[in-house]
Amino acid sequence: MRLKEIDKTRYRKHLKVVFAGIVVALLLITISASTLFIQLFSTPQVSHFWHNLAGVAVAATVVVFILNKLRSHPYMSEVVYVWDLKQQLNKIYRKQRKIEARVEQGDHDAMIIMNFQNKGSKQLYLLDDNTITIDELRIKIQQLDERMQAAGLSLSTDSFDPAMLDKF
Repeated sequence: MRLKEIDKTRYRKHLKVVFAGIVVALLLITISASTLFIQLFSTPQVSHFWHNLAGVAVAATVVVFILNKLRSHPYMSEVVYVWDLKQQLNKIYRKQRKIEARVEQGDHDAMIIMNFQNKGSKQLYLLDDNTITIDELRIKIQQLDERMQAAGLSLSTDSFDPAMLDKF
């Protein structure tokens, strides 16, 4: 995965529309499916909990299917990029302790992974206006940049490959 610049305003606008669409679709499909299940498979005297739950399951399945189909649509490009970036950063976070220990030992792959994580996190923080801990992150980026320069590594995130995580 490569980090790329995206337009924050466009991303936020598209995210709001996609999120609103998901909410509306879930509501409409859940109510419709639940009503249909109750009409077909229930009587007035019994609880409709399982029918309603089945309606929610059908709605979730339909929405996930539609999102997967629309994933490659140009309107979704920023939203999908951020979703994918968050997933990648989560995979790195799960192995972060081992990676940080290897950074201290001077492992080049570990430094490349942490560089990607730090700069990807910074991008997400700025996109989501989550600037509470950004100063701490900037210090980490600066420290890692200095270490990478001393090791003769490029500060670009382009050398990151998700397969690097397999060794940790």
